[in-house]
Amino acid sequence: MNNNDRLVRLRYALDIKDTEMVEIFKLGGLEITKEDIKKLLAKSKNENSDNVKKEEFQKNDYVKDCSNQTLESFLNGLIIFKRGRQEPVLNEPEKPVPMVINDKNVNNMLLKKIKIALSLSSEDMLGILGNAGVQISKSELSAVFRKEGHRNYKECGDRYARNFLKGLAIAWRE
Repeated sequence: MNNNDRLVRLRYALDIKDTEMVEIFKLGGLEITKEDIKKLLAKSKNENSDNVKKEEFQKNDYVKDCSNQTLESFLNGLIIFKRGRQEPVLNEPEKPVPMVINDKNVNNMLLKKIKIALSLSSEDMLGILGNAGVQISKSELSAVFRKEGHRNYKECGDRYARNFLKGLAIAWRE
């Protein structure tokens, strides 16, 4: 699952319109147009797709790739969009420090920021995963929210992120 897939699934789950996406990106510190958003969400036409067997997994190619920084800007903007701008604390930098260190921790960052944006508790998160048919313990979930490098840190795989977004769609689109 790439960042474009994450963005498309999150947009669907929360039923976010194009104009709201422009506003969210702006709140996250990234100026982006509606046309750019359509390119981020649109899959590119692949001529070789007919030749690929249907059983094989094929990577989704989008017109415009969504970088880690673009996705993080969207998630930061989503937090501000849903909860409002936080008052700055003395001796703290104005811009948030990027959380995405590498491609491995993107799902961890995604879950953390969605939890903050939607004011979800751990029980809410477990319920959302349960909607998608995934049962994990509270300690497994807390390991995903730990800082990378912590001895109990656990990397969040694509399967859990995909199922979380699926469960979120079920919960928020009822």
